[in-house]
Amino acid sequence: MPHPSDPAHAAVTLADIRAAAATIRDSIMVTACNESRTLGEICGCRLFLKFENLQFTATFKERGALNRLQALSPDERKRGVIAMSAGNHAQGVAYHAKRLGIPATIVMPIGTPMVKIENTRRHGADVIITGQTLEEAAAFVKTHASEHGLVLIHPYDDPLIIAGQGTIGLEMLEAVPELDVLVVPIGGGGLISGIATAAKALKPSLRVIGVQAQLYPSMYNAIRGEHLPMRGDTLAEGIAVKSPGQITTAIVRDLVDDILLVTEDQIERAVATLISIEKTVVEGAGAAGLAAVLAAPERFAGRNVGLVLTGGNIDTRLIASVLTRELAREGRLTQLALDIVDRPGQLAAVSNLLAAAGANIIEVSHQRTFSDLPAKATLLELVIETRDRAHLEDVLAKLGAEGFAVRCG
Repeated sequence: MPHPSDPAHAAVTLADIRAAAATIRDSIMVTACNESRTLGEICGCRLFLKFENLQFTATFKERGALNRLQALSPDERKRGVIAMSAGNHAQGVAYHAKRLGIPATIVMPIGTPMVKIENTRRHGADVIITGQTLEEAAAFVKTHASEHGLVLIHPYDDPLIIAGQGTIGLEMLEAVPELDVLVVPIGGGGLISGIATAAKALKPSLRVIGVQAQLYPSMYNAIRGEHLPMRGDTLAEGIAVKSPGQITTAIVRDLVDDILLVTEDQIERAVATLISIEKTVVEGAGAAGLAAVLAAPERFAGRNVGLVLTGGNIDTRLIASVLTRELAREGRLTQLALDIVDRPGQLAAVSNLLAAAGANIIEVSHQRTFSDLPAKATLLELVIETRDRAHLEDVLAKLGAEGFAVRCG
């Protein structure tokens, strides 16, 4: 494994990261890196969480953004800056540009979560929504920056951005020197490049594992020479990057030990788990590290594992959907459809049976008209709450024993 001071890593060094730490020290929170005993028991390892979702803008992106903004010349500050972002980099740039009195224009792709758009506007930036992807937004940025003389603050492929993000690695190893593994989400690669540079320089034996959403395996493809497709809407839109950076790809290739892919179900489970166990709100990208550990606990068994909760900017409606879907997966919330005879007392009979079985009725729909059942039958649709999947199976068995044909949605 090459050392970070080798030419391949000349773009960013440990000295650069330490300089970034000094630059941003007075304006960035040193977030907690705490052990989660409950999650550790679930995963079979010691698990330490770095709460970057508790930064002022709820994202680690503040670090790199501030480090880059502080390096601007007086003339560049006067002309202003422009950034492309799916949300978190936008907020980091907008917030610190306002603090420093620098005009900021932020270009965000269509489909960026509204909470990220509104938060960016609240920080005083001029927000432009264009492009179906970050890459299409980047093409617009290049033209707009040239026409208006703006300085581009790249979200990941910039040595100053990478060095700023790398300060997280310094803080984690200072807080928990015994860490064996760091699990870090990858979008364009700025975060993991900075963390890996710091971590490998300070503790060469430490393993750095990257995580990408299965729908957007761009860095995975670049490093492994694969051609897995990239498509669709992912809960982890913050790491939905089709083209990783050139600088970051070189660093990841040399310093990152492996890259894992996680499914949408696994990301949703991780978001819900962090809310229910840690009582902390994390967006999809921020939960990707935990998703990887939950999906493959055998890879981390008995190790001291550090996870970066990279951001907490997620729409409340989406949180509600994720939590409800997780309840359904656990068998605690289930949609039932029953074909019943259309005569008095049938609905009461089902309701009484469910009550006796300990199930709670959440929703009821009694459909006579819009179904393909005979005229003397009706479709009864219910959403019920049960303790767990075993309880659900018991409820279904009792309905069947009373002659009700039940279909689960």
